Amino acid sequence: MPNTPMNLPFSQACENNKQPIFEKLSQIFNQSEHILEIGAGTGQHGAYFAQQMLHLTWQCSDQPHYLDGLNLRIAASKLANLPLAVAADVANPNEQLLQQRFDGIYTANTLHIMNKALVARFFALAEQLIKPNGSLCIYGPFNYHGQYSSDSNRDFDQWLLARDPNSAIRDIEWVVQLATTHGFVMQQDHAMPANNRLLHFNAIASAAQ
Repeated sequence: MPNTPMNLPFSQACENNKQPIFEKLSQIFNQSEHILEIGAGTGQHGAYFAQQMLHLTWQCSDQPHYLDGLNLRIAASKLANLPLAVAADVANPNEQLLQQRFDGIYTANTLHIMNKALVARFFALAEQLIKPNGSLCIYGPFNYHGQYSSDSNRDFDQWLLARDPNSAIRDIEWVVQLATTHGFVMQQDHAMPANNRLLHFNAIASAAQ
């Protein structure tokens, strides 16, 4: 990848997990052409995945106030399959975005930041934007049967709650139920490093049909 300016927004966690995530996405998205990343943040994932998967277009998106830094990284990457990021507010998606359809949607470390109402809206938006049989991939920590999967996840959840009482590591059972309500079927729950998971769903009854 081309050298990029040192003043770009940066996440060490993104740097650490991009390769393990890519190893899964490269299989899931191997026949895909147009991917939407919701909550692209620093753009490190988008830039890396687009550089590794030249057969597809990787469309980053995030809330409007994150776009300047995100687009700096995208511009510095100089990748033809990585267009400038678009605004995507889960609570109030813009009409331009709603006119598009994608055969894959990806998001990382977002569901525990959103409140529960926004998590539900995320799945409603994904249902609107994804093509039939498209893949939805969600990366992050999850609880199972109401229990933390590690001490580090418990500590992280306590940090989240202190920061925002409406944020929390979500229960996998609730997430799967929401996904099912919006026409998604779980394909695989991948174990990932640092006690994270990559959830892979397929759309079987999306609003795009």
